[in-house]
Amino acid sequence: MNAYGLESPRAQELIAAARAMGPALRERAAQCKAERKVHPDTIADFHEAGFFKILQPEQWGGYAMDPQVFYCVGLEIARHCMSSAWVLGVVAVHNWQLAVFDDQAARDVWGEDPSVLISSSYAPVGKVEVVDGGFRLSGQWSFSSGSEHCEWAFLGAVVPTPEAPFDMSNYRTFLVPRSDYEIVDNWDVVGLQGTGSHDVRVDGAFVPEHRTHRSMDGFLCENPGNAVNDAPLYRLPFMQVFVRAVCTATLGALEGSLAQYIEVAKTRRVGPMKMSDDPFARQLAAEVKASIEEMKLTMVRNFDAMMDCTRAGKPIPVEDRVRYRYDSAVVADRCVELSGKMLKAAGSSGIRNGSDLLASHLDILASQAHVANHVNPFAINFGGVLFGSDNADYAI
Repeated sequence: MNAYGLESPRAQELIAAARAMGPALRERAAQCKAERKVHPDTIADFHEAGFFKILQPEQWGGYAMDPQVFYCVGLEIARHCMSSAWVLGVVAVHNWQLAVFDDQAARDVWGEDPSVLISSSYAPVGKVEVVDGGFRLSGQWSFSSGSEHCEWAFLGAVVPTPEAPFDMSNYRTFLVPRSDYEIVDNWDVVGLQGTGSHDVRVDGAFVPEHRTHRSMDGFLCENPGNAVNDAPLYRLPFMQVFVRAVCTATLGALEGSLAQYIEVAKTRRVGPMKMSDDPFARQLAAEVKASIEEMKLTMVRNFDAMMDCTRAGKPIPVEDRVRYRYDSAVVADRCVELSGKMLKAAGSSGIRNGSDLLASHLDILASQAHVANHVNPFAINFGGVLFGSDNADYAI
């Protein structure tokens, strides 16, 4: 048995722990939404359960589990509080990304406390000046989820060259400590309120070379951190690991919505019959359940295939990576469509304030705003590859 895989005892313990958190997450959901941040007790529970360790290197006390394990834990959390699952996904996945930086960066962050967390905002909006030993970074980045729980941030920017002032092949992630940035409290949205995805502002912070990561290294799977972290997990393409952090919570929330829809059907009447006896209501429940299971299986299958390649020391075929990227991006669109169908079937009760179905739908809808969930460019690239064109996207 693979000790790091989904069927391992540790993986099953982690998933069971996530499942057991359901009542507490539901109890804290209203406060999470009102305060626009995940409850501190929830973050503490995630630490105690080991969720932040799932993708963290073993040399730092982590478990270095397969990504399937991490995302199945996230699915369980999202059934009860999508904001909490979203923050877990996008913050804990950074423990994987830090492992592919130069090892000195990990020592900077975790040298005194390996439980320190990192938030992010990857939009290439930063202004970069090349200086001796590194860079000067300035700018304001939006959507840094969970930032109030973190002591460092990953921020995106393009390093200019005389030949190319803005060439995305020169894109890097910059690692910045809390002392070098300000959190701008401006998260005012209709869904995923509890993620606390505030802006982050930096004014001329020095970032040493070792605290940067080239996106091209992530694409080629040839990262500085692999000199130390050479396990197959850390040979995966960066974007294949990260993008699941911004769609898996959506899928888990849809599963929670289906449970809510089934509860509504037990008591609501559709004309002379109970909703649970209505053929349309039954057909919709079947469609949603089958779609959820299909999307779960696709996620696990894709990671199984990628891990098989990295364990064998083989590159993951580019055409497969293009398909996996599309498979991830399409999840949010499929989930919001199915959620909308259930909300409509629930009738007028579904649009009242306090409706669990409505709250879940707005969270799922909000997930579509993330650029990684904009399916069209990935569909176009996927279709082009099927037609014989070269891959046109290095964020795979």
